[in-house]
Amino acid sequence: MNQHQNDITNPSIKNLFEDKNLAFVATLMKDGSPQITPTWIDIIDNEILINTALGRVKQKNVTRDPRIGLSIADHNNPYHMVTIRGEVIDQITGEMAETHADKLAKKYLNKDKYPFKAPGEKRVILKVKPTRVTYI
Repeated sequence: MNQHQNDITNPSIKNLFEDKNLAFVATLMKDGSPQITPTWIDIIDNEILINTALGRVKQKNVTRDPRIGLSIADHNNPYHMVTIRGEVIDQITGEMAETHADKLAKKYLNKDKYPFKAPGEKRVILKVKPTRVTYI
């Protein structure tokens, strides 16, 4: 097991983000209990990006308390994995978030447009700053 404070630049870690692996993202509910969701994940220029919709539980949770945890296991070898603790340092909406949802749909589903958008839904990118990184 290797621990690198804040370091997601390792090529093995970046590969976990760049492949079709789901991230299990944990946020904190108002009462302090954990909430966890399997989520599409991305990394661009060593920044962790999670795309969700405004008003979803995880987005509301990180707006109130920016602490977040995530874990990714390689779908081909679940013993190759990374866990990250961090905080959401920015929430990006608008065209950038909509385009990013399409990019993730291409990665995970091989579809050009995000197919699950509900009428009136607005996408948001949660930008995560890691504070603790552990990988094997």
